[in-house]
Amino acid sequence: MPDISLKGKTIVLGISGGIAAYKMPNVAHKLVKLGADVHVLMTKHATEFIAPLVFETLTNRRCIVDTFDRNFQYDVAHVSLANAADLMLIAPATANVLAKLAHGLADDMLTTVTLAAHCPKLVAPAMNTHMLENPITQDNLKTLEHYGFTVIPSGSGLLACGDVGSGRLPEESVLVDYCVRELACEKDLAGRKVVVSAGATCEPMDPVRYITNHSTGKMGCAVARACMLRGADVTLLCAKDAGLSVPFVKTVPFTTAKDLFEAVKENAMDADALVMAAAVADYRPATVADDKIKKKDGELSIALKRTDDILAWMGDHKPEGLYLCGFSMETRDLIENSTAKLKKKNLDLIVANNLKVPGAGFGVDTNVVTLISPNGAEALPLQSKDAVAMRIADEIVKAKAKA
Repeated sequence: MPDISLKGKTIVLGISGGIAAYKMPNVAHKLVKLGADVHVLMTKHATEFIAPLVFETLTNRRCIVDTFDRNFQYDVAHVSLANAADLMLIAPATANVLAKLAHGLADDMLTTVTLAAHCPKLVAPAMNTHMLENPITQDNLKTLEHYGFTVIPSGSGLLACGDVGSGRLPEESVLVDYCVRELACEKDLAGRKVVVSAGATCEPMDPVRYITNHSTGKMGCAVARACMLRGADVTLLCAKDAGLSVPFVKTVPFTTAKDLFEAVKENAMDADALVMAAAVADYRPATVADDKIKKKDGELSIALKRTDDILAWMGDHKPEGLYLCGFSMETRDLIENSTAKLKKKNLDLIVANNLKVPGAGFGVDTNVVTLISPNGAEALPLQSKDAVAMRIADEIVKAKAKA
């Protein structure tokens, strides 16, 4: 997870007695690697599935099981942990533990700390399908949501009991994503809708071939991720076959420039910001053959037709309050060409980069960009695309603060 730090954050992991407890050492390890101070609480039944020593080794913290353990510093352990926690993640959360939490029972260290804590609380139910779907369990989950808990949806598949259905603990990366979303950034875009485009358009020539470009969508996904982490409601317009996704972000696929244009008009007109990071074809074949174009002797010429300039159209039809950001990839005269685009297309910001500069361009995790606005230009040094994305998010925040 590039450029994400949880340094200075305290996370309490609550582990109850389900077979899925075996996944939790990886979660603890990933959170520690991100810089978090991780404390683990286990129910006695959880220790039947995995030893506390595993967590103590990974977190360098004592794993607490017994509420009345005498081997602790002289403070009230459940109160001190509850006060220190920036986040609690209870996973796996068994039906028994969910029922206790929903009704305020505190008969072990895990439930006691949870009841005393004021921080955000996440629960990840994991159990047999029929137990999960039981109306009593469903009512308990609704009760927890009513009291401010975030319920992480269970996965589906083959369960340890042999049944197939819902009730699996989500993958470790999903649990970590929930923690990161909660803690990684200040939520200065909360309540804002941001639409981001990413990836390359594909313009078909015939049923087999198409015209496209080298864009992978990494920069657009980084922008979507940055805005999501800062609390925005994000919609990602993404190239259909590029395999692009960002956790907690709505995705709308596109193939052609026309598809993307329609998606922009449908999703961005009520947005607070539109960031057009997609690499859109300037031209498309004038006609698309119904059958494969057969190879012949001699040269082949294909008539091309201009595609709609989506960014220019948005600049001409920009709703009041929409922050409009475009991208400009050049191979020469970067500032001059990009500044001209900014003015011509009525943009608030254009992110300009030179394809010939090492570390910039397609398919890499870094970028070298210049942020150009009506107020001037700021050249950024070589840095990760995630860091560039955070700077773009900064500009959106500043613009919205002035509005």
